[in-house]
Amino acid sequence: MSATRREKDTLGELAVPAGARHGVHTARALENFPLLGRAVHPALIRAFGAVKLAALRTNRNLGFFPDPARADALERACRELMDGLLDADIAVDALQGGAGTSTNMNVNEVLANRALELLGLPRGDYGTVSPLDHVNLHQSTNDTFPTALRIAAIRGLRELERQVLALQEAFQAQEKAMAHVVKVARTELQDAVLTTLGRSMGAYAEALNRDRWRLAKAEERLRVVNLGGTAIGTGLAAPTDYIFRVVDELRELTGMGLARAENLVEATQNLDALVEVSGLLKALATTLIKISTDLRVLSSGPEAGLGELRLPPRQAGSSIMPGKVNPVIPEAATQAAILAIAHDQALSTAAAMGSLELNPFLPLAAHSLLESFDLLARACGILRAHCVEGMTADEDRCRSQVVNGTAAATALLPLLGYERVSDLVARAAGRGLRAAGIEEGFFTAAQFDELTSPEAVGRLGFRKPRP
Repeated sequence: MSATRREKDTLGELAVPAGARHGVHTARALENFPLLGRAVHPALIRAFGAVKLAALRTNRNLGFFPDPARADALERACRELMDGLLDADIAVDALQGGAGTSTNMNVNEVLANRALELLGLPRGDYGTVSPLDHVNLHQSTNDTFPTALRIAAIRGLRELERQVLALQEAFQAQEKAMAHVVKVARTELQDAVLTTLGRSMGAYAEALNRDRWRLAKAEERLRVVNLGGTAIGTGLAAPTDYIFRVVDELRELTGMGLARAENLVEATQNLDALVEVSGLLKALATTLIKISTDLRVLSSGPEAGLGELRLPPRQAGSSIMPGKVNPVIPEAATQAAILAIAHDQALSTAAAMGSLELNPFLPLAAHSLLESFDLLARACGILRAHCVEGMTADEDRCRSQVVNGTAAATALLPLLGYERVSDLVARAAGRGLRAAGIEEGFFTAAQFDELTSPEAVGRLGFRKPRP
């Protein structure tokens, strides 16, 4: 049997692996919550390192850590947690009862035992460095977990905003590259009028720009934290000086514009700010689904579908149909977006089920929000790098559909009027609108080409055609 050490809590003693940096509280959580099978999100773990370091420094400056060696060891341990060096030691399941207490205690125990290592002392020597009396001094799960979550969310938000901007710029580049390609626009999946592929790409870019603007504004909702409020926002068991200084320390550590909530009691109870941010992520997810669906439809075929776009081939599409290549990147991005929408529903439900002075379902809200940031950032990244940047227009296909179909009819209205265009459409069956119109004297080739040119199709409204 592997070596163990004995630790105790209010429920009694428990064996903990001798080599583990966690302690009895984490051991009980590992036994109690085998749910998701995934540990707490790394971004939340690292944000916890910043929260713990801010609390430690504030307490140290207020004279609560007279032993400099112990304080120095704890500061280094917090730094290591911030830098991701202790990720593997935070082993509790992402879903857990207790409003995140197991995560907070896992962090406290790991930091205490890492500090003991740095001091050359055995793990579990909590008389020297205590997870509760030292690491958790003047704190509660109920103010540290929400604060760490907001720091992690801001970082996720900023990365997602960068990815959305990069995808937007990729579509803007395609807008310029495809500005000259006239194509059939469709409403309700039926041929409608003429447009350009450039305009289609520009519409995608603008939708993403709107999502990016929403994300940039959303950071304001996440900057307000309840650190210092301890259990229910009243600051119970924390000195007033600590309450008024700890967020300032955290702001300096993170470089984020964090502010203490004016009403700490309210900020401890409610998660509506997270619901609002999650809703903006859902809006982005719907944009990605719409764009991805369009790319799949526009590239369909290649022979028997629309075939107006050629997407970069990424992998063989079938184990039985030779040569088949599928639009796997838009399909993958769509699935990521659908899952983000599901996460929004989970977070919204968790937020609604908060009770009285605390929301016990904060771990689910944290998992849902942080996973959505990751999913959508990666979806934007692969859609840009593996699809949008490399896609091209099938210009011959687009031109053939313009001259042979009836979608160009509306472009002829300024020249011919509704009744004559309707007559032409009836006569053109099987011949194509351009050929039939030229043959029967409705217009010249030059007139048709001018009215269906990229300039004519792309401008707002129309100019009076030349006779």
